Amino acid sequence: MLAATATTLTEAVEALALAAAGGVALAVLFAWSPWLEKTLLPLAIALQVTPLIAIAPLLLIYLQPKAAVLACAFLVAFFPILSNASAGLGATDRGLIELFRLKGASRLKILLWLRLPAALPQIFTGLRIGGVLSLIGAVAAELAAGASGQGEGLAFRIVEAGYRLKIPMMYAAVVLLCLCGVALYGGLAALDAILLRRWRDEPRY
Repeated sequence: MLAATATTLTEAVEALALAAAGGVALAVLFAWSPWLEKTLLPLAIALQVTPLIAIAPLLLIYLQPKAAVLACAFLVAFFPILSNASAGLGATDRGLIELFRLKGASRLKILLWLRLPAALPQIFTGLRIGGVLSLIGAVAAELAAGASGQGEGLAFRIVEAGYRLKIPMMYAAVVLLCLCGVALYGGLAALDAILLRRWRDEPRY
């Protein structure tokens, strides 16, 4: 069970890291080019609203189980990070932007030195949401992999225990999944509190 827990948590963290890198990078591109945002945002929305339980079996056909789980977790976590980062980049104080322009700052400098730092609280909000969703995506993909007789992780152990009528093992796996979610969210919240302490108007408890 501990090995399965480590597998599921590792998959969720890896997917979150990929989603964070991709989501923030794409949000920066959207902020740089509104035309690009109008072009690609509908595709991101379409991926988000498509039920994951329908995507996972298709991915398992073309990918190895571990890669399919990682892809599912990435797809679920990607959009919240992208949307929150885009909202943060678009909510920069207009007065500060005009001040940077008066000082002769280029468009790139305004983006990197003003808009991106100002968006960090929103980005971390997206990371906390995406962290929990990445775990959900990993579990959904593992359930699909377990139903097809392949894969590993806590959700796979749940399917296996169900086939063998090992009810205590199923309860143990569910509890471990809950603990993984709490640990993932708590770690991201702690990182938020440490790195963004100066960004907060009020202390967070």
